[in-house]
Amino acid sequence: MKLYLIQHGISLPEEKDPEKSLSLEGKEETQRTAEFLKAKNIEVDAVWHSPKQRAAQTAQIIVNSIFCSEIKERDDLNPLDPVANFPEEIKSSNKNLMIIGHLPFLQKLASLLLSGSETNQFISFKNSGVVCLEYTDTWKVAWMVTPALL
Repeated sequence: MKLYLIQHGISLPEEKDPEKSLSLEGKEETQRTAEFLKAKNIEVDAVWHSPKQRAAQTAQIIVNSIFCSEIKERDDLNPLDPVANFPEEIKSSNKNLMIIGHLPFLQKLASLLLSGSETNQFISFKNSGVVCLEYTDTWKVAWMVTPALL
């Protein structure tokens, strides 16, 4: 089972856009990431994203390039939402899943999965970057990529 964690693309400042939509740079970097995922034939059973505009836009760009059975907006993926219930939900789904969201949520979730504590920080997330975790008997980092590497 694989879990892909993606921090949304770079957004416009709130004073320019109260919704904080993706900036042109954010769209371009997310598109490069989407093309990378497509070239790697990444397929997921579901994409979950937060209701915030920048996450929804990032999800749409990614889903346009990969095979995905379901895309779902979830109200519990906001930056400060708790992560405690996610490990069991993810594991029990037994599906390849992609979560597109925000910091510190993604950071806490990755830490919880990898170490059992959401306070450890093993991974430095980047906008439009992907962290792939793989579960066999425990969660492990399989790979990660940032737009700067593409």
